[in-house]
Amino acid sequence: MDKSLGSQTEKVARSAGIASVAVLSSRITGLLRESFMARMFGAGMEFDAFMLGFRIPNLTRDLFAEGALSSAFVPTFTEYLQKKTKEEAVHLVNLVATALVFVVGVLCLLGVVFAPQLVGLIASGFQRDPVKFALAVSMTRIMFPFLLLVALAAQAMGVLNACNRFGVPAMASTFFNIGSVTFGFLLGFVAGPWLGITRIEGMAWGVVLGGALQLFWQVPSMVKLGFSFRPAINWSDPGLRRILALMGPAILGNAAVQINVMINTNFASNLYDSVRGFDGAVSWLGYAFRFMQLPIGIFGVAIASATVPAISRSIAKDDFDDFRKTLSKSLAMVFLLTIPSSVGLAVLGTPIIGAIYQSGRFDYYDTQRTAVALSFYAIGLAGYSALKVVTPAFYALRDARTPMMISLLSIIVNYLVAGIVTQKMGLGHSGLALSTSAVAIVGFLILYLTLRRRVGGLYGRNLMRTVLQVTLASAIMGATTWLLTKQMEEIAGTLRMGHLANILVCIPVGIAVFYGCCRMLGVAELDLAFGAVTGPITRRFKR
Repeated sequence: MDKSLGSQTEKVARSAGIASVAVLSSRITGLLRESFMARMFGAGMEFDAFMLGFRIPNLTRDLFAEGALSSAFVPTFTEYLQKKTKEEAVHLVNLVATALVFVVGVLCLLGVVFAPQLVGLIASGFQRDPVKFALAVSMTRIMFPFLLLVALAAQAMGVLNACNRFGVPAMASTFFNIGSVTFGFLLGFVAGPWLGITRIEGMAWGVVLGGALQLFWQVPSMVKLGFSFRPAINWSDPGLRRILALMGPAILGNAAVQINVMINTNFASNLYDSVRGFDGAVSWLGYAFRFMQLPIGIFGVAIASATVPAISRSIAKDDFDDFRKTLSKSLAMVFLLTIPSSVGLAVLGTPIIGAIYQSGRFDYYDTQRTAVALSFYAIGLAGYSALKVVTPAFYALRDARTPMMISLLSIIVNYLVAGIVTQKMGLGHSGLALSTSAVAIVGFLILYLTLRRRVGGLYGRNLMRTVLQVTLASAIMGATTWLLTKQMEEIAGTLRMGHLANILVCIPVGIAVFYGCCRMLGVAELDLAFGAVTGPITRRFKR
């Protein structure tokens, strides 16, 4: 291997490892937040309304924080750092921040005003219950300012990533999770009677305050690097115009999964369950997809956040061979980590969901229904995560049109498939999860094949060998853990502590089996991925 390639690949892996550890903290605190919500509110009317109200502005977190803004901003900003002065780079940051305040601020005002129409569009089934509909409208109006806060936090993340600072921005979501629960509890459960707000309204206000904490956590690092906000307006600036030109199509290019989730929410709001009636389906899908954010964030987003600046630098230097090799290795690491994760989530879905959520108003029936949705979402985990890496590669090549067209196609396909699986096949909410996964996989394959043809190959044989080896190792791991979890269910039972005992036994065994199989099969990226994950921890202990 070329030394420069090895160095570049190791840098990406090391950066991804740092981001993965930070994102792991974020996702774990996120699951704890969801566990608190499940215990307090279960999977009924209140949480259905909260989930919808949170989902509308939260859509922009994936569009901005992990999508369009990063994809459009990071390559342009990286080029400024490479080819222009520091003052020009600082000015670009201020131009983008000012534009975000103006544009996204207007969107927030429109969202608050037209919240009833948005709720009616996204969850038409809520209209059959005036109380539930009114609560969803209230939740949407309270949480819409989260949109602006997360957009600004996303820009800060892009700046820090481009400057090779990955830990602080990746930890920002941890502070959001901690802040949203803390502020929400204080406002809704402690001060609610004096403030005249309900518990669920307090949690909604907690989301907004948590978003502010997510932004301001990154500000000291920005200032330390020489970036402080100074309002600047120049819509004709070439850098800003380039970013805006990329962001328009990029929003559609990165939004497919979330838009499809929104479409499926509308279908779910009209589903009838024999036990819960018209309540529950939105919550089950929401809890399951929230859990999916753990491996997507740790593997897909973390690897993508380290890959985008690296391939952007390769493009800035016109080094396409380095671009191809870096992208191929990043995808191999994604598959190495996500394929076994998807198998594990499918096999251990019930004990995992039960251990985290099952208590209070979230009972065993909710655990089972959420686990079914999680297993179908897990099918698309590799596709979700790989899209996080492949899609920004097009923006680094200044091509926003291709991802946009594929996303538009996937939205149409998902709408048709979701209608078939719910209305014709009767698969209910699990069918909606399946349609979302299928669209993610197909979208990745089309983008990958298109990109491979455009750049003259992506070392596909090496990548395919890794995928086949990892799939075989994952199958062996899945069979082993399936047999073991059935035994643990008989021994430990299906209460929350039984579920906890189950996963405490099965997950370490599954990891050990998978690692041993990969070692025997000679998976090339195993040491690289293992070093990336454990490196930040071992280096900290060596200090």
